[in-house]
Amino acid sequence: MTDTVSSRPVGATAPTDTACPHETLTHLYRTGRLAAEYHRVRRLVQDAEAERLHGIGQLLARLDTDEVLRHHPRQPVVKVAVTGHGTVASLIPPLTVELARHGLLSRPYVADFDSYVFELSDPGSELFRSAPDLALCVLDPHVVLDELPVPWGPDDVERVLAEKLDHIERLATRFESACGGTLVVNTMPLLRETTAQLVAGGQRARLSALWYEAAGRLLRLPERHPSVAVIDLGPLIAEGVAVRDPRLSTYAKAHLSQELLAAYAREAGHLARHITGRTKKCLLVDLDGTLWGGILGDDGPDGIEIGEGHRGEAFHAFQKAVKQLSAQGVLLAAVSKNDIEPVRRVLREHPGMVLGEDDFVRVVANWQPKHENIRALAEELNLATDSFVFADDSAYECGLVRRELPEVEVVRLGQDPALHAPALLRDGWFDVRELTGEDRQRTVKYREELARQDFLHTFSSLRDYLRELRTEVHLGAVTEEQIARVSQITLRTNQFNLTAQRLQVQDVRRLAADPGHLVLAIRCADRFGSNGLVGAVIYRREGDIAHLDNFLLSCRVFSRGIEDACLTAVLRHARATGVRAVHATYRRTAKNAKVRAFYPRAGFTETADDGAEARFRHDLAEIGDVPDHLRFTEDFEGNRP
Repeated sequence: MTDTVSSRPVGATAPTDTACPHETLTHLYRTGRLAAEYHRVRRLVQDAEAERLHGIGQLLARLDTDEVLRHHPRQPVVKVAVTGHGTVASLIPPLTVELARHGLLSRPYVADFDSYVFELSDPGSELFRSAPDLALCVLDPHVVLDELPVPWGPDDVERVLAEKLDHIERLATRFESACGGTLVVNTMPLLRETTAQLVAGGQRARLSALWYEAAGRLLRLPERHPSVAVIDLGPLIAEGVAVRDPRLSTYAKAHLSQELLAAYAREAGHLARHITGRTKKCLLVDLDGTLWGGILGDDGPDGIEIGEGHRGEAFHAFQKAVKQLSAQGVLLAAVSKNDIEPVRRVLREHPGMVLGEDDFVRVVANWQPKHENIRALAEELNLATDSFVFADDSAYECGLVRRELPEVEVVRLGQDPALHAPALLRDGWFDVRELTGEDRQRTVKYREELARQDFLHTFSSLRDYLRELRTEVHLGAVTEEQIARVSQITLRTNQFNLTAQRLQVQDVRRLAADPGHLVLAIRCADRFGSNGLVGAVIYRREGDIAHLDNFLLSCRVFSRGIEDACLTAVLRHARATGVRAVHATYRRTAKNAKVRAFYPRAGFTETADDGAEARFRHDLAEIGDVPDHLRFTEDFEGNRP
């Protein structure tokens, strides 16, 4: 079966619901309805067989981005520029389909052949004018090989590698100064054809050492340039992906294989998902057949497979991978059809378990439908259901959750536990650019939040509860140590996010250093412990007018008056420093409807609303008080970067 677009006549009968996704997408395209029905694309791409993704990508790449937006004006768009040393246009179809898998629409710009130096050196180039969110500079081995003399030796390779890496670093510096997006580079594979041209084993070893040292320098580039991300092709090639087709490399200057470009596109899709605030927050796992072998209710604690035997060792390895994610800020919850007490005993007492009860923010074991339990858990954790990844070995349970909760990402694990970890980790659902101290404490903080909810149930009034909670709030100018966490909040917070503005680390640092801006961090704690840095305010002054460019607060600390206290403090600061009025903006998204009235409740007057964005103004004549159940401190100067 070919991957090209079907020759079905335009008037042909539409595919049925049981038709393959490729056929459905092809029919929508050929009948001119694909742009209008782009909202269906994400699910169809997710359901498609892997071998059909290339053909689907070719089809989606033909869509007019502006036409899709005319039908779906709120469709998230990622502007992508692609440049490189060789032929790179063939990256567009796999990149388009990978973005579609995450509900994103691509607006691509493809640079001319071998123009990456010019495009990234000149701030007036087409690449910079396209204002990319992601600029992909695709590097291949011929970046170095084409510069070698004939004959050549390791010394020549060392010289060219040093020159190229110095130049790439200069390009990264230029990109940072001229563009607010993320520059993506990649490690260059070392070809056996290259090493084999050296007949002495010692020279081959030195060549490999030089090449891998250069890869290490590339991988460390983000340490000096936060706007740079590096895709390491080594792990992708280690999975058996061919580096190149020698004929296409020679005749078409396509120096990386289509298979490797598809794997590269998948990694780039993970980056795009992150910069658009779509990183997942919570992993939901089944128990029987997922974390251990067998059925606990039938086999008993001594009969389940975990830790011993081939299958037991495979489940043990999967638990280690899950625990590794949990230790880095991924919330972990169990959703299982089981009785709760036997489950708790296994988690607490079974010697083969890697995961214990304390690794889970919540263990849900009952006989209710899993999608109902997931909805209840989302409400309990105050998370949107699209924050969840659900992993189960049951095709039935996976299908039911996908049907009832299409926004939840579902990972079907299958029956072989040795394949559980690769299936879960393949899509990097929880990938972030940088890990913060807050991440490592996330499970503890959510468990504390559940304890707060239990505490609430002991009071007859919310006011009494808030008083006894003894909440302390500090609003202060962001410090250098807090910049990464503030960036993360803008990328991960969707519900209490007034404008959905996403800021990378370099963006926060730039705003914090600008005398006309204030980046304020919100920290809070209470009788149950510290919540850490939970919110941010982006404040800008122009003459005697100030602007609230964004206001964000973690869903963990809603409804405690923290947002009201911080807004009151900002308004008082504005008035005390000679500001005449404060303007604020609310930009509608699919998830922030609950904060539409935030500014009006605080005394702002609405000045405009075009359906997508509402604007407000506060004349600072009357400013409310900080809620009296809070202990509030502020520092608008602090130790700014």
